[in-house]
Amino acid sequence: MARFQTRLGPIYTGPNGLLQPVADLVKLLFKEDIIPEHVDKKIYVIAPMAAFIPATLSIVVIPFGSSITIFGREIDLVLSDLNVGVLYVFAITSIGVYSIILSGWSSNSKYSLLGSIRSSAQMISYEVSMGLAVVSVVLVSGSLNLNTIVAHQENLWHIFSQPVAFMIFLVCGIAETNRAPFDLPEAESELVAGYHTEYSAMKFGMFFVGEYANMITVSAMATTLFLGGWQGPGDSGILSMLWFAIKVFIFLFLYLWLRATLPRFRYDQLMNFGWKVLLPLAILNVLVTSAVVLII
Repeated sequence: MARFQTRLGPIYTGPNGLLQPVADLVKLLFKEDIIPEHVDKKIYVIAPMAAFIPATLSIVVIPFGSSITIFGREIDLVLSDLNVGVLYVFAITSIGVYSIILSGWSSNSKYSLLGSIRSSAQMISYEVSMGLAVVSVVLVSGSLNLNTIVAHQENLWHIFSQPVAFMIFLVCGIAETNRAPFDLPEAESELVAGYHTEYSAMKFGMFFVGEYANMITVSAMATTLFLGGWQGPGDSGILSMLWFAIKVFIFLFLYLWLRATLPRFRYDQLMNFGWKVLLPLAILNVLVTSAVVLII
C-alpha cells in the first residue's frame, strides 16, 4: 500500500515489512479481551466464530493442484472432491452474513448495528449477481464439480468464453468481501469501525482473519472457474500447485491495487450498481449462454 501511494509504511517487521500482518496477529493474541457490559454476551462471543469458521471451511472443496503420486499411491490435491462443490462454497460462505448481523445486534451500539445492516445488505445484494455469473459457467461446463470445471478449460479458459460472467464475478467478489471500493460497512468517517467497533483482542482478529480467508476463497474460486484452475505449462504434481498459487496471488494483488487507487462508493451508488446494472447484465448473460449451449 505504501509503495502504491508513494509514502512510508511499516518496514521494520521482516524484510521490507512483509511480516507486519503476522506481527499484528501476534499483537491481537496478547491484547486484553474486553467484553463491554452493555452487550448481549453469548451472541457477542459467538459472532466472531461464526465469521471465522465458514470462511475457512469453504476452501476444502477447491482443487489446488492435479494429483500427485506418493509411494505408488495417487493423491488428489483437494481435501473433499464434492459433486456439488460450487453449491457447497456458496452455501458455506453465505452463513457468514449471520455473524455480521449478530455482531451488530449483540454489540448494542448504533455504529455496529448500522455497519452490520450495510454489510449484510451489500453481501446479499451482490451474492445474487455472483450466483448468476457462476450459473453461466456451470451451463457451459455441464457440472457443479470443481474438478470437472477445471478439466473443461483444458483447451479454452472460461475467462475467454465467458468474459461478462468473469467481470461480474470479479466485481461481486470484491463487494462480497467488503474490500475497497466497496468497504462501506467500515467507513471510518461515518461508522467508526463498522460492525466490529465494540470488539477487541482475538475476537476482533477473528473477523479480520475471516475477511482475509474470504478474499483467498474468492480468488481461488475465480482461478478455478475462469482461469483454468491449476492448469499451466507442465501442470503436473507440485508444478500445478505453483500455477494455482500464482493465479490466486494475481487476484490478491488486484485487491490491494484497487484499495490503493479507488475512492469509496456512496451507499446508494453501491446498491444501484448491484441491482440496476450487475443483476440485469448477469440475467442477460445467463439467457445468452443458455441459448448458445442449446444451439451448439
